[in-house]
Amino acid sequence: MLGKGRKISGRGEAVAANYAFGPAEDDVIIKHRLLTRTTTTRGEPPLKKLQKKFTSFVSELDKDDDDDNNNYADCEKLARAFLQELTTFEIPLLKSKAIVEANIREKENFNELKDEMNRQILQAQGDIEDLKKQLEESKVERRHKEECEAIRKLIALQPPRSQTQKLITDLEKEITALDAENTAASRLLELRKKQFALLLHVVDELQNTIEEEQKSLVEEMRIANEELKNGMEDTSGGSEAMAVDQ
Repeated sequence: MLGKGRKISGRGEAVAANYAFGPAEDDVIIKHRLLTRTTTTRGEPPLKKLQKKFTSFVSELDKDDDDDNNNYADCEKLARAFLQELTTFEIPLLKSKAIVEANIREKENFNELKDEMNRQILQAQGDIEDLKKQLEESKVERRHKEECEAIRKLIALQPPRSQTQKLITDLEKEITALDAENTAASRLLELRKKQFALLLHVVDELQNTIEEEQKSLVEEMRIANEELKNGMEDTSGGSEAMAVDQ
């Protein structure tokens, strides 16, 4: 059992070793086998069989046989066998050629389809970019419409133009009246300022006059007192003289 297991494991290692190629090497080997047709699933490879037929035919031609009839018959037989084998070998080649041509056409169709798809992708990308621009423009236009609608609603809330104009006219009249009142008040204030200045001047003059009159009155009272005092002294001196005479 152990020996059998080892034998199996050894076969597995050999199989693994035989297939120890990279993808590129596998492609080269498969391409070579398909071109030379040196491998088949069963029986002898066709190329080897064709080579054997051709070798037999050439060998028969090179023989020096006294009986030419037999040699000719054998050569003809080998030639027919070689041509039959060549035809048999050619049929898969023609099939392979047809498959290759079909694959080439399919590849060309695929490339055309790929180019068409790439063109459609580029066109779709361009359409997407155009749609993005249109979307942005639509957003801007919608925003402008919303702003205009908001402004329209604000305008609708305002009173009519005739009423606003009447209000403006009334305000202008009121402003004109207030300007007139302001002008009149300014003039009255200026007049009052002049009158107050004149009053202050008059008060100043009156105060100066009163002060001068007071000074004059005090001076007169002082003179009168002095005269009275002198008169009294004269009177007392006369009385004394009369007393002495008596």
